[in-house]
Amino acid sequence: MAFKAPPDSPPHLCFTGFTIPKARRFRGPTGLTMALKAVHVTDVPNLDQVPVNPSIPRAAAAARGFVLVGHRGKGMNALGSTDRRMRAVKENSLLSFNRAALFPIDFVEFDVQVTKDDVPIIFHDDKILTEDAGKILEKHVTDLYLEEFLSYGPQREPGKVGKSLLRRTKDGRVLSWKVEDDDSLCTLQEAFEKVDSRLGFNIELKFVDHAVYQLEDLTHALEAVLKVVHKHANCRPIIFSTFQPDAAPLLRKLQSAHPVFFLTNGGTETFDDVRRNSLDEAIKLCLEGGLQGIVSEVRGVFRTPSTVSRIKESNLSLLTYGQLNNVPEAVYMQHLMGIDGVIVDLVDEITDAVSDLTKPASAHEGGESISGSLEQRQRPNFSQQELSFLLKLIPELVQH
Repeated sequence: MAFKAPPDSPPHLCFTGFTIPKARRFRGPTGLTMALKAVHVTDVPNLDQVPVNPSIPRAAAAARGFVLVGHRGKGMNALGSTDRRMRAVKENSLLSFNRAALFPIDFVEFDVQVTKDDVPIIFHDDKILTEDAGKILEKHVTDLYLEEFLSYGPQREPGKVGKSLLRRTKDGRVLSWKVEDDDSLCTLQEAFEKVDSRLGFNIELKFVDHAVYQLEDLTHALEAVLKVVHKHANCRPIIFSTFQPDAAPLLRKLQSAHPVFFLTNGGTETFDDVRRNSLDEAIKLCLEGGLQGIVSEVRGVFRTPSTVSRIKESNLSLLTYGQLNNVPEAVYMQHLMGIDGVIVDLVDEITDAVSDLTKPASAHEGGESISGSLEQRQRPNFSQQELSFLLKLIPELVQH
C-alpha cells in the first residue's frame, strides 16, 4: 500500500497494507454457489430489504487484511426507513461511537464541519433544521457559532431543554429526528476525549457539494480541524477523507502524519466537477495530489470491477461505502476482489457475519485440531474462469 502509520501508532493496526489483528482475518468459501448468491443480492435497492439476520457460510481458507468501519458510528439514521435498526441510536454521536466500539471494528467514520467561531463539530447535513411556532427554520451549520449548534437536540446539562431537531429526507420530507437512544450533538475534541481510544477515526471533511470554495477558505477550515487532531489524536489511528477535490490534496500538503483518501460516488452520480464523476478521475487526482487511497460508493466499484486492479497498481488503498455494504455476501465479494475494507451501517450484524470468517479454524466440530497458521492456509477455491465470470456479471446487476 501507499502509506505508513506514524511512528507512535498502536501495534494492532499498521497502515502499510492495512494489516489487521489476526482475530479479524478473513476465511472465504470453497465453492461458486455462495459467490453467485453474492452477485444477485447486490440488486438491493434500499435498506428496508436488508435481511434481519444476515449470514455468510463458514469456509476453509484465509486471506489477510480487511478493514471494518462503522458509518457515522453504529450506523446512519434513515428516518424514513421502516427498518428500526436505522433509528436505533443517534448517528455521529459519542453514544453511537462507543456503541460501535463494543464490536470488532477498526474505525468509526464521521462527518466534521467547522462552526463560524472555528470549532470543528460532528454533523453530517449541510443544514440544521428546527421548528418554532409551527414554522420550519433551517440554517447552514457553518453559519452557526458553537453555542447555538449545541443548543439543538438533547442537552447534557440537567434540566436544560434544547431546540427541536428535524431532518429533511432525500425525497423532501421533513421529519422529527427521533431515535430509540438519543444523544447530544458533539465536537471533534469531545470525540477524541470520550470515545474508546482503541478505535480509529475516519474523519470525513464535509463541504457543500456544489459550492465553489476559495483556497483560503478551505485552508482555514482544514487548519481548524488539524489543530484539534494534532493536540488530541495521541496514538489513535486516523484516516482523513473528503469529497472535495481541492481539499483532499490541500490536506495532504498541510500534514503528513495521517493518510488522506478521496471520496467519490464512483460514477453513480454526475457532478459539474469531472474529478468527482468516475473512479478513473479519482485515481488521477490521488496520484497528482499524493493521496493514499480512495473511498468509493460500492456500486461504482461493482459496475467497473477492473478499476480495482488499476487502483492497486497505482499503490492506492480502496475502501467502499453504500447500502450494499449492509449485505454480508456483497461485503465478502469485495474481499475476493481485493478491496481493503468497507464502511457499514449494520455494525453488529456485519461484524457478526464477518467474525465467522475470521475465527482461526483451530478445531473441527468433533474436536480434532487443524494444523497450520492462517498465513499457511490456501485462498478460496475459485478458478480464474469463475472469478472472471463473476466480475463480468456484477456490472450488469448494478446498473439500476
